[in-house]
Amino acid sequence: MGHEEYKQLDDRLQRIENLLVLNKMVLNMHEAALLTGLSLSHLYKLTSTGGIPCYKPTGKAIYFNREEIEAWMLRGRKATADEIEAAACTHVTLKGR
Repeated sequence: MGHEEYKQLDDRLQRIENLLVLNKMVLNMHEAALLTGLSLSHLYKLTSTGGIPCYKPTGKAIYFNREEIEAWMLRGRKATADEIEAAACTHVTLKGR
């Protein structure tokens, strides 16, 4: 096997490992970084400031609940243009009464 074939095989293995992370309920720092797309340093900062839900059962290692992280990632939803327009129409209609 040549260098390029090893590289392709390594890339495929990495993609498979990444997919397996999505099936885990409890994630470590590296897995949480993979799931969120955040750097480890940014993730550490968020854990130290309380900016992201996490667990420290032994006071050292940090763990995350995958569902809580996914919910955290989906917070602060922005309304679509249609939703904003519908809310504006409702406001104008109710205000005119």
